[in-house]
Amino acid sequence: MLTESLVAVLLLVTAACKPAPTAAKDNPPAATVQEAPAPLAESGKRPAGSVHDFSLETIDGAPRSLGEFRGKVLLLVNTASECGYTPQYQGLEKLHATYEARGFSVVGFPSNDFGGQEPGSNKEIKAFCTAKFGVTFPMFAKISVKGPAKHPLYAMLIQTPPAGEVKWNFNKFLVGRDGKVIARFESDVTPESSELVAAIDKALRA
Repeated sequence: MLTESLVAVLLLVTAACKPAPTAAKDNPPAATVQEAPAPLAESGKRPAGSVHDFSLETIDGAPRSLGEFRGKVLLLVNTASECGYTPQYQGLEKLHATYEARGFSVVGFPSNDFGGQEPGSNKEIKAFCTAKFGVTFPMFAKISVKGPAKHPLYAMLIQTPPAGEVKWNFNKFLVGRDGKVIARFESDVTPESSELVAAIDKALRA
């Protein structure tokens, strides 16, 4: 009887010392698994689509297709009348005048997205640009260029590497004759910068 009791005790102790089962190492709980967000654009690649596919309202209120610019090199710029970069209008107009005969055009898109620096109506914006800077390049009606309300044109443009939202007024997108985005330039890249001028000249020679 003593031997049988001792065996029973030993069996109970052995069972108590076994480790509890654990989750498989390669199968974490479902709650900890997260899918990586899809990238806006593959690194180093231009976004699919063409600016020629979009139509917008001009600053005068008339519909206009960007397809009308097919065969031209374009510089698309989100503008504002009360920004520290507003004097860039002068340089942009000079670029437009200098290269227009070679098939180039600056295209302006007023936006009030940054600091409320474009509060006026389209009529007021046009009057300001014309009187103060003698702007002759095409201007479109005020649109949103960032956030959930951004125009579909800018939803495509911001996929240009480095992909991401437009950060401020006077961001610049250089577009080739085929309507595909070639490059983007931040606000502090002035119209007179050698970097931008060289890129425009190269696009016109292509």
